[in-house]
Amino acid sequence: MVAAPRAPMAANPLDRDLPNYLRLPGLPDGPPVRVGVILPFSSSTPATRALAASMVRAAQLAMFDSGNSRILLITADEGNGGAGAAKAAEQLLAQGAEVIVGPLFGASVSAVAPIARDRAVPVLAFSTERSVAGTGVYLLSFLPQNEVRRVVSWAASKGNRQFAALVPQSAYGDVAQTAFRQSVIAAGGNIVDVQRFVPNAAAVTAPASVIAKSGADAVLIAQGGTVLRAIAPTLSLDGMARDKVKLLGTGLWDNDPALARESSLQGSWYAAPMPNADADFIAKYRAAFVTAPAGLANLAYDAMSLVALLAQGEPYYRFTPAALMDPNGFAGVNGIFRFRADGTSERGLAVLEMNVAGPVVVSPAPTTFLQPGF
Repeated sequence: MVAAPRAPMAANPLDRDLPNYLRLPGLPDGPPVRVGVILPFSSSTPATRALAASMVRAAQLAMFDSGNSRILLITADEGNGGAGAAKAAEQLLAQGAEVIVGPLFGASVSAVAPIARDRAVPVLAFSTERSVAGTGVYLLSFLPQNEVRRVVSWAASKGNRQFAALVPQSAYGDVAQTAFRQSVIAAGGNIVDVQRFVPNAAAVTAPASVIAKSGADAVLIAQGGTVLRAIAPTLSLDGMARDKVKLLGTGLWDNDPALARESSLQGSWYAAPMPNADADFIAKYRAAFVTAPAGLANLAYDAMSLVALLAQGEPYYRFTPAALMDPNGFAGVNGIFRFRADGTSERGLAVLEMNVAGPVVVSPAPTTFLQPGF
């Protein structure tokens, strides 16, 4: 691992233990590893409150699994985001948090970032908004850039050269389109067309028809659900033969059993974690809490596991950029991951083939970043 800098570059660095920082009886002697967790516990949306509760339970589970009795988990409420998250960050830093796990919303991350940066405290956030990453903010979320790059690279390795894309008119679509262009160029392919569409089933016929006549031999569809099930048959009806053109997808295709029953998607490729990669985590969570974890709870488990791993270092110098951006990466619930210099995460993903009996792994997820292609 690259040596960590000895002095945090911040106006008011949190670099020593102070008497006013939170302590609890029964912890080992010496400063505890204070970990702040910011989540929307009082959100106005019941589903969001339930998600926050599941994520903090996952973080507690990871802390227990680490066996590190020095970790002190401190929670604070993100509310509905923004100002509430900023207040939460100030509260946690006043209690001595060396690292912040969360928040969930992009606006909350933007509010927390300058406060944490002033103290040289890193933020391990769950937002999918790439714009909030960097300069001390690291995103653990699954980002479409990784998925697009993986599936495009795989298709190119199998001989596809003429690429087209169908991309929704949305923030997700903007990111997917940029990643698509970069990935095709990096893979040595040609971009023959990109069509944007309003993400509803009634609006996809015209752009799908244009793509069907583009001459592409691989088409990325950055969409899932009912809209995808409307796009694929349209391409087929307009003459895009499944045996000549490979359809490509992102993680939006994963965990939707209805897609496997769509005949026009059979044989398509998409990038996602290995099937059942999270089975052990789900089993442990069920055993501890007698319920299934929420969909993003695995990210909270990964965040706390990473914190526990780095907690062995010297107090106030263990969660440095050098430590967090270890090029070897870390093992997570859904496979390996590592942080880039821009604060986004890179993940080791599999390429899966759509099959009526369930996804078939055509290219396993890597187990190390120390190989060609990374």
